[in-house]
Amino acid sequence: MSAAESAADQPAAFGELLWTPSDAQRLGSPLQRYLDWLPKQEGVGPFPAYADAWQWSVEHPAEFWESLWRYFGVQAASPYSAVLSDAAMPGARWFPGATLNFAEHVFRAASDDRPALLFVEEGAEPAEVSWAELRRQVAGLAATLRAWGVGVGDTVAAFLPNTPHAIVAQLATASVGAVWSACGPDFGTQGVLDRFAQIEPKVFIGVDGYRYGGKRIDRRTECMQTRDALPSVEHTVWVDYQFPEGPACAESIRWAEAVAGPGAAGGQDGAEPALLFEAVPFDHPLWILYSSGTTGLPKGIVHGHGGILLEHYKAIAFHMGVEEGDRFFWYSSTSWMMWNIVLGSLLLGATAVLYDGSPAFPDVSGLWQLAEKTGATMLGTSAGYLMASQKADLRPGRDLDLSALRAIGSTGSPLPPTGFRWVYEAVGSDIWLNSLSGGTDVCTAFVAGNPLLPVYSGEIQCRALGCRVESWDPEGHPHVGAVGELVLTAPTPSMPVKFWNDPDGHKYHDAYFDAFPGVWRHGDWCTITERGGVIIHGRSDSTLNKQGVRMGSADIYEVVEKLPEIRESLVIGVELPDGGYWMPLFVHLADGAALDDALKKRVAAAIRAELTPRHVPDELVEIPGVPHTRTGKRLEIPVKRLLTGADPSKAVNLGTVDDPALIEWFVEYASRRNAEG
Repeated sequence: MSAAESAADQPAAFGELLWTPSDAQRLGSPLQRYLDWLPKQEGVGPFPAYADAWQWSVEHPAEFWESLWRYFGVQAASPYSAVLSDAAMPGARWFPGATLNFAEHVFRAASDDRPALLFVEEGAEPAEVSWAELRRQVAGLAATLRAWGVGVGDTVAAFLPNTPHAIVAQLATASVGAVWSACGPDFGTQGVLDRFAQIEPKVFIGVDGYRYGGKRIDRRTECMQTRDALPSVEHTVWVDYQFPEGPACAESIRWAEAVAGPGAAGGQDGAEPALLFEAVPFDHPLWILYSSGTTGLPKGIVHGHGGILLEHYKAIAFHMGVEEGDRFFWYSSTSWMMWNIVLGSLLLGATAVLYDGSPAFPDVSGLWQLAEKTGATMLGTSAGYLMASQKADLRPGRDLDLSALRAIGSTGSPLPPTGFRWVYEAVGSDIWLNSLSGGTDVCTAFVAGNPLLPVYSGEIQCRALGCRVESWDPEGHPHVGAVGELVLTAPTPSMPVKFWNDPDGHKYHDAYFDAFPGVWRHGDWCTITERGGVIIHGRSDSTLNKQGVRMGSADIYEVVEKLPEIRESLVIGVELPDGGYWMPLFVHLADGAALDDALKKRVAAAIRAELTPRHVPDELVEIPGVPHTRTGKRLEIPVKRLLTGADPSKAVNLGTVDDPALIEWFVEYASRRNAEG
């Protein structure tokens, strides 16, 4: 009987042992193969435990990252003169002198034995894209870009959903040395322009629509408006996807023509273009991701070819267990860094599973059905989806054939212990639940899963190799077993090369290094446990600090949202001018529920019993819904600013909000409350 089964009748708590890998699982993992390789090839180790390997990796960063270069056989057109020539943060310099190309390494994993991509459009059957077809389209689009004069340092902006078009376009952009940036078509025009106008794209790739909730969503007008508002655009590629019967955007070429290459129009005897790769410096921009932009223009976060290449090899192979022949799926849009992780799975020879649609179509079991349909070996999703599956009392392991599924990934927000327990009770007792946390800032996870270690409820398994993560107290001292700031005290290669349009680096510095000079402050509260696991408590800049006791908002949500009457909640801690502290709890109720005195008492009793009496909210307020960023994060900080009287136009950028009407509700609420004094 598994640990989960033996404790089935007990309330879920932090630190409950739920899963231990078998000897076969451990010894057969990509991480263990690397650790076995190190003493034979590098003369390092052996390491008695993972903690010893982690310690070596952060104390000897040059040796560690160079070992990855050799282990994965990175190919460079010119060699590096050093591994880490400058370890200062910000400004660390990795592998100076080396030139390479990210896209070239993707195609090293090509094989006729498996598809490169498996695409599912909502409501349709999976469609395969072979490696040969992927190569043909990337080569054709790259040739088209070259014919247009697009090359090293130029930017390509894509307004695309999670379809094969986006994978092709990114790899073609990277292959010519240009810089990629994408936005999902669910964004409003202003939200897209807030991002793309900054980077002045030379090429714009737009789509006519996408699928969601059983409907074709028409985005032709928004797409054309966006393109027309970008004066830097010289060429446009139009993707006929949902409305092929309609006209193309003016002054554009259609996707089929673009991927055919310039030779298809009659030149070069119609020969298919060759796939060529421009060798660029290790830190040459690969893509631009964006901060959430909740309080102003999103910051353009630039990652380099080499840093992402090494980090994704390490993170996806060692901490996600991905290897050749796997089918890797993570529910995402092109706007979220997890799309880039799915793309990175191609480096390891996996088939990347893409999905355009709602996770809850035709019902809340939608992603579980997709995992069955595609034979996914990894199903990646959010903590919110797992908790919604629990609330719906789903039993995917009983009702579906998930025999191919080895691992479930969870990120986006902390997964509470009840979510961990549900996975092992409802999906499978031998599933590796891989909870991880990192960010768009680094396009990876700092703390992650580990196929060598047990899974404990509510706890991320380890600090990732090469990531010197510590938990610091307010005085800047590291500690174990207590809540503190998540910091990194040493650089990693996938830290941003720079922010776009930040020539003197002050925005970059202020974002991460202002609190502790020379140390990366990530903005999360975390606890590093005695056994080396990590608990993420939520954002440190929205932490609740009532009567001197700090608590992450995720702790409140874990307790409150177990109550069936509460669909979702938002807790805010507001420092008052008189030195007081006001902590309201906003609740979005389930259908048929009422915020009466009985429910208020149950909420207070649950928080008092499971957390602390100090964090019983001062007020419970019913709301029509919880506002989120478009990547699913609750907008705690902008709402806090509204409640403290901030100008709404400066407190939140509506283009980044999933439902702007909810922000208007909070604006009106704050206005009424502030008027009442």
